Amino acid sequence: MRQDRHQRFHHDHRYEPWPGHHFDVHQWTDELHRKRRLVFRRFLFFTGLFFTFLLVGISILLWMFIRIWAGDGTPPLILVIAAGVILVAVLSLAGLATAAWGFRRYGSPMAGIMAAADAVAKGDLNVRVPEGGPREMFALTVSFNRMVRELQQADQQRRNLTADVAHELRTPLHIIQGNLEGMLDGIYPADEDHLEAILDETHLLARLVEDLQTLSMAESGQLSLKKEEVNIGDLLNDVATSFSSRAEMQKITIDVDVVGTASELSIAADASRLDQVLGNLVSNALRYTPEGGKLILRARREASEMIIDVIDSGEGIPEEDLPYIFNRFWRGDRSRAHKGGATSGLGLAICKQLVQAHGGQIEVRSQLHAGTTFIIKLPTV
Repeated sequence: MRQDRHQRFHHDHRYEPWPGHHFDVHQWTDELHRKRRLVFRRFLFFTGLFFTFLLVGISILLWMFIRIWAGDGTPPLILVIAAGVILVAVLSLAGLATAAWGFRRYGSPMAGIMAAADAVAKGDLNVRVPEGGPREMFALTVSFNRMVRELQQADQQRRNLTADVAHELRTPLHIIQGNLEGMLDGIYPADEDHLEAILDETHLLARLVEDLQTLSMAESGQLSLKKEEVNIGDLLNDVATSFSSRAEMQKITIDVDVVGTASELSIAADASRLDQVLGNLVSNALRYTPEGGKLILRARREASEMIIDVIDSGEGIPEEDLPYIFNRFWRGDRSRAHKGGATSGLGLAICKQLVQAHGGQIEVRSQLHAGTTFIIKLPTV
């Protein structure tokens, strides 16, 4: 059993090393043994102290019992010594056995947690504690490992976000810098075309900053929603109208299909945030739908949920990409990153966070060359 736990422990460490920090198994093992020895010594000390007081008390009681049993006379000294030695030996063996049993069940797992906590404090988020022991210690080790995994994921997400933001900022900044330097050097004329190109890139930067702020506030739960009664049918019609010119230029038809009365289609929500969600989804749909395609905005009420579908007849999303499309800056095909206009790469991540802020869910279904459907489910109560 112990060997199996040891094997499971090393199997748990077969993951990617934390960037910039190599996990040293031997160092971790030495630290674990050191913590176990420390815990055992302290456990043994307090156990021994407890049994010392217990033995003194029992010895006094035994001596008093022998005196009473022997009458007023003093009991033989050898009898008192023999009884005391036997009592001390039995209780000492029982105490040592109890201490060893308690250390094995509680002290050893606690030593592992202490060693792991020290490693985490030093910045090593790859460490894990072997999960075992009694129910309470098992639950504690499981919780500790889950906490460290979440810290590791959060740290990796922070690193990825920093790298992605730097990547997204690099392109527009290079364009702005190149155009300005070209104008100063007399290579480019300071005409309307070049100034508009620079202005477009500043708009992209402003959009990126705004999207990052919105996403950060939504993920931290600090995004305030101004909820009011919103008619989803009217909202879909407004979104269709706002994108009608762009759709007409691309020869794409936008249809609105709502089922239900005005009262059935009304929910308490933040209209501007829902408009932002639908705007992002429709913008993406138009970006990847070819000429002559069709886009459907559909709404209906089912039980205690409002279901909103955004359906397009575009090129679709590969099945292996579907689990990742709501991640920040994720794009399955980098070559089409800015196809159809500037984009920050945060649109779908923001959609997910805003829908979740309303207590809802967003899903996606898609097949290559068969279109994509985004499904929004919002609570009506």
